[in-house]
Amino acid sequence: MPESFCARLLASQKSTIERKPRMTHTFVKPATLLGHLCLALALCCQTALAENKVEDSQSLPQTDLFVSGEGGYNSYRIPALAVTKSGTLLAFCEGRKDSLSDAGNIDLLLRRSTDGGQTWSPMQVIWDDGSNTCGNPCVVVDQETGVIWLLSTWNLGSDHEGQIINGKSKDTRRVYVLSSEDDGKTWSAAQEVTDTTKKKNWAWYATGPGCGIQLEHGPHKGRLVIPCDHIEAGTKGYYSHVIYSDDHGKTWQLGGRTPKAQVNECEVVELTGGKMMLCMRNYDRSIKARQTAISEDGGATWTDQKIDPELVEPRCQASIRRLRWPSAEQSGVLLFLNPAHPDKREAMTILASEDEGETWPLAMPIYDGSSAYSCLCIFDSPAGQPQIGCFYERDNYRKITFTHFDWETLVKEARE
Repeated sequence: MPESFCARLLASQKSTIERKPRMTHTFVKPATLLGHLCLALALCCQTALAENKVEDSQSLPQTDLFVSGEGGYNSYRIPALAVTKSGTLLAFCEGRKDSLSDAGNIDLLLRRSTDGGQTWSPMQVIWDDGSNTCGNPCVVVDQETGVIWLLSTWNLGSDHEGQIINGKSKDTRRVYVLSSEDDGKTWSAAQEVTDTTKKKNWAWYATGPGCGIQLEHGPHKGRLVIPCDHIEAGTKGYYSHVIYSDDHGKTWQLGGRTPKAQVNECEVVELTGGKMMLCMRNYDRSIKARQTAISEDGGATWTDQKIDPELVEPRCQASIRRLRWPSAEQSGVLLFLNPAHPDKREAMTILASEDEGETWPLAMPIYDGSSAYSCLCIFDSPAGQPQIGCFYERDNYRKITFTHFDWETLVKEARE
């Protein structure tokens, strides 16, 4: 494994680490040897970034699936990516009709690829409720039934987030689910599940965004788990939580919330030993890194909530996914994708862990310029080779772009 950031920093007494010569920025990646001391040193580093030019990034295939001003929408945001049981890629996002704002007329959109991302279907509207807000897509595929479940949130287009949080809105934030039984070609009507997934004293609420998981091991094997967040009406505390289904999506129940506040948008990953890890956007402005929490009971409760100084973030959504489970022949691998900058939404980067998220020694830049929300998925190429798919916002929210590569490419780029 490469030596840690802290070791290099203390040895060289330099405040930046130069990546490959062709890259246009110096990449800062804290490690866990010195915990918060190392994080503080890393956040003092100067990060030089060039203009937003596609050709300055890695030589990866980049496909812009949603571009602002095209297709009848002012802008597109909030990507979610999944692969169906038959191998079809599904790329979801919000279509914001009139502006870039989080409020107003917002629809849920989809594009599909049946050839590993080489070509994509035309844009499909899967939920349009007139002038209201249908957003925060969070998708999970039931590998036993093949049904695709898309959890989402709804509110009146005239109700803004601040009004909902302060109890001054006309309505509230509600939770809905849509499903597809034909590989994403057609979708059911949105069905409300607010009563079983949201407490009465919660004001704001968001599903994901991004992806949920289906548990593969342990006593809750087969459970569908969707990461969510909420704000309490009284305390105004920001918390993360999960909802789940044990009957293949027919009903949805509320799981546990984090013990501490100051977290919100999150994704979840299954660990070895019957555990799950919740990886959360940190709302503590003094600490520029993500928080994590652990569940050992299928998401009913969460403990060991802490800051991970290696997962640097500018207070932004991120994605986490398992590439493979450990075996006698090879280590397990977790992947993490986000804009790896302490202050700005830029420098989209993928990290890899081979010890269940304890350390993240491998890092590969995806895009140097402005970048924000993202979603990961693992799929097979037409030739049957496992691929890492990244679907992310870039260029000041003007585009949502898909790229992909294999594990060998990540390892090679990270170690050179």
